[in-house]
Amino acid sequence: KLISPNSHVNMSQSTNDAFPTAVRIAVLKLVKNLLAELEQLHQALITKSEEFDDVIKMGRTHLQDAVPIRLGQEFGAYARAISRDIHRIETASEALNEVNMGATAVGTGLNAKVEYIEYTIENLRKISGLPIHGTDNMVDATQNTDTLAAFSGSLKMLALNLSKIANDLRLMASGPRTGLSEINLPPVQPGSSIMPGKVNPVMAEVVNQVAFQVIGNDHTVALAVKAGQFELNVMEPVMVFNIIQSLEILTNVVRVFREKCIIGITANRDRCKDMVDRSVGIITALVPYIGYEGATKLAKEVMGSDKTVPEIISEKGTFTPEEIEKILCPKAMTEPSSDVTK
Repeated sequence: KLISPNSHVNMSQSTNDAFPTAVRIAVLKLVKNLLAELEQLHQALITKSEEFDDVIKMGRTHLQDAVPIRLGQEFGAYARAISRDIHRIETASEALNEVNMGATAVGTGLNAKVEYIEYTIENLRKISGLPIHGTDNMVDATQNTDTLAAFSGSLKMLALNLSKIANDLRLMASGPRTGLSEINLPPVQPGSSIMPGKVNPVMAEVVNQVAFQVIGNDHTVALAVKAGQFELNVMEPVMVFNIIQSLEILTNVVRVFREKCIIGITANRDRCKDMVDRSVGIITALVPYIGYEGATKLAKEVMGSDKTVPEIISEKGTFTPEEIEKILCPKAMTEPSSDVTK
């Protein structure tokens, strides 16, 4: 007797349940690689936050000098953001363990026995090593693809955070003579094609470009999700194409960002200290003592001279040298204080 591809090989199956199940397994397999790389990136950022915990630099808001912050605090914030991304991606991927295998054409399970559905899913668990399971509403699982949208969205959030970190590093490393030059990035491609000695922040720029692609991929997924009609979303192939691409390029860029950028970053400690010492922003620490108006007047005076805040305060004789040192201690400004008024 001849074996029929439809009647025998694909018995009780439809591309409307087999394909969605297969692509979810593919995504769940790939996301493990990304999560492993993210864990290593998170640890690398934690290590840097500890290494730079004693480096005081100027914090900036609106790209303007604000008040002092520790470089380690900034890297600690980057690590926390990546930690949230790991949690978001793990949570979003858990929903992909639910598959519609056995739903057949429109989710009603026509031509599929209950025993077949249970056996197939159990066997897929063994083969894949994944905790996949059936759904209690196959019609919903066949026509709606919001779980893919949520997963893609978690990848987009990672891309946004990575891009923000890369932007910060590029700015902190700008220079070396006429920029901020607070940190040094490893020279992956030293030398410009026309300007000798110029070192571009290429690893950070790669991260930015991957992030842009992932954000675009997520938008495509969103458009495809809303394009579904009635009992089947025929746009699922383009969703999965973009999600898999996002997973692959994110996994690669997270690895090279850690290996060729993060772990090799060094701090220009003297440069950071000099900018803090010359900053007007440290006047903020005087507000509890001389009031906002008094601090504003003092700031204008400092900006109109070549002297530092401690020098002008010392000349006025309002505070003793010991008080000035205590109030304007840069490290003290990077932590909450229990004694801010007299």
